[in-house]
Amino acid sequence: MQLSVIIVNYNVRYFLEHCLLSVVKACQGIDAEIFVVDNNSQDGSAEMVKSRFPQVRFIANPDNPGFAKANNQAVELAKGQYILYLNPDTIVPEDCFQRCLRYMDAHPDAGALGCRLIDGKGQFLPESKRGFPSAQVAFYKISGLSAFFKKSKRFNQYHLGYLPEHEIHEVDVLVGCFMFCRKSVIDQCGSFDPDYFMYGEDIDLSYRIQKAGFKNIYFPETTVIHYKGESTKKGSLNYVKMFYQAMIIFAKKHFQSSQKRAYVFLIQLAIYLKAMLAFGAGLFTRIRLPLIDALMMLGSLWVTKNIWILQVKTSTHYSSTLLSIFFSVYILIWLSSLFFSGTYDQPYRSGRLLRGMLVGGMISIALYGLLSEDMRFSRGITVIGALMATLLMLAYRWCLRQMGVKSLQADSSHKPVVIIGTWEEESEVRALLQKAGIYKTILGSIHPGKVKQASQLGVFAHTRQLARIYDLHEMIFVQNELSFSEIIQCMQDCGPQLEYKIHSRGSDSIIGSNSKDTAGDLYTTDFVYNIDTPANKRNKRLLDILVSLLMLLGGPVLIWFVKNKKQYFGQLLLVLEGDKTLVGYRDPQFPPLREPVFNPYHETQDYEIPYDNREHLDYLYAREYHVWTDLKIILKKWRSL
Repeated sequence: MQLSVIIVNYNVRYFLEHCLLSVVKACQGIDAEIFVVDNNSQDGSAEMVKSRFPQVRFIANPDNPGFAKANNQAVELAKGQYILYLNPDTIVPEDCFQRCLRYMDAHPDAGALGCRLIDGKGQFLPESKRGFPSAQVAFYKISGLSAFFKKSKRFNQYHLGYLPEHEIHEVDVLVGCFMFCRKSVIDQCGSFDPDYFMYGEDIDLSYRIQKAGFKNIYFPETTVIHYKGESTKKGSLNYVKMFYQAMIIFAKKHFQSSQKRAYVFLIQLAIYLKAMLAFGAGLFTRIRLPLIDALMMLGSLWVTKNIWILQVKTSTHYSSTLLSIFFSVYILIWLSSLFFSGTYDQPYRSGRLLRGMLVGGMISIALYGLLSEDMRFSRGITVIGALMATLLMLAYRWCLRQMGVKSLQADSSHKPVVIIGTWEEESEVRALLQKAGIYKTILGSIHPGKVKQASQLGVFAHTRQLARIYDLHEMIFVQNELSFSEIIQCMQDCGPQLEYKIHSRGSDSIIGSNSKDTAGDLYTTDFVYNIDTPANKRNKRLLDILVSLLMLLGGPVLIWFVKNKKQYFGQLLLVLEGDKTLVGYRDPQFPPLREPVFNPYHETQDYEIPYDNREHLDYLYAREYHVWTDLKIILKKWRSL
């Protein structure tokens, strides 16, 4: 047995499917075995592997023991001369394993090998080659100096930015998403350390391989796609904590006592600093547009008021207190209306902004009419101020869009997309997108061979030129006649300004990733849930708040009509705090919801709904969700609270 490939999976079924398709192709001509260790996934991964890849040795864990322990389960069974630790969100080219085997066989002093990694847009991932995270290296990384001086041998030892990307080098650390190891070395050094739940185990193993007298090799003669962010969400506070805690474990195991104390202090300080920065950055990202909008509204009202006093009602005087109250109330009403109209949802649509300001203006005028004469503020200032603010908000959003600000980019469904495949494969992709509810402007297809079919745009050899001619936004590769190697090369040739997706014949999904820091993109017929849209999430939460408030205010009367009087106020307070939702399900295979107070089933005393029917009803609730659905259920079931 030459090679044992080990893949640990956790809830990334469709990425795993494409990974296995590429691995099976790369194993052709090699005496190899493939292991998939599943850490209690709830997305149908087990069924997919067993039905589509019967040759794979599948290990199902009843819980999630962590990345290291799961890999070690397969290592104990592996028979290959070499072991490849591989992430499920990767795509390997057909000749990848052959190239790695040839190099390792020719270099017996090499204990482990890592390849050149690119993200879902074809861009090089610098963590393909790394140095050990000493206190000095860690400081340069935490402080941001390594990112600022990317090619510096002094400041960027973490990612070894001074080493050429396309040359073979001996390095300190290989990345765990693709780690090609000699089995005899693993037997000598041990596999991944289970003290690490996630992150850091690759650094630890790389260190032990070097300590045993073997080399870690960066091998750029094969390139692998790594859809970073799909297996784990790298931008979260939890990631920051787990990653740096792993560094502390490494320091305590391998550093001398004098270095250890300084390093642990530095890392602990980094956790707090990174956490604060991540929280601040996340908060600023959420409030920056509403904050700018509020300033635009305030400026518009102030300018309108001054013009009104100077040109229209020259004898009128407004007190500062009255201005502060009215301006604050108007801005709050308008911002709330913009939020609930979806103005801050992506993709950006100007119609939502116009609708939000119109509704907010109508509410403001209606409230104005309820005030007494001595409390009324100028209606003209309100209307003109709202119009001026609307124009300003539209204008600065247009400017930011021209500057390429991603959060304000319009719906990309109208941007040109091309499918690289045969005419039959183009039809298959179109049908899959239509069934999944994904709408794109597909210009046509490019034939994967040398001769195009009727009405096709061209042939694969001219893809780069065709991308420029048609100003393409996205390419969808169909892996069938087209190899994974050709797809990987084409992505790099055409550049990161395009978006790329991959569909394999026989699969009902299309995968990709447009950022190395976010979760991968996935088009599949299994993921069409209305409850998962930003508008419905927001409306569901708003309904929870409004109904809970009404039921709390009416509690002294309503409590006499409910069954569980002791839990009445407690349940509603939990909903109001966001710990619960009024209506929902508990099934983890559908979009996650908070713990529900009511289920969506129509239950009777003399008939218990079977599990299969409950699962199907949960599916229908998630797929067809509308806020009125919750309201109807609440009206029927509130007495059982």
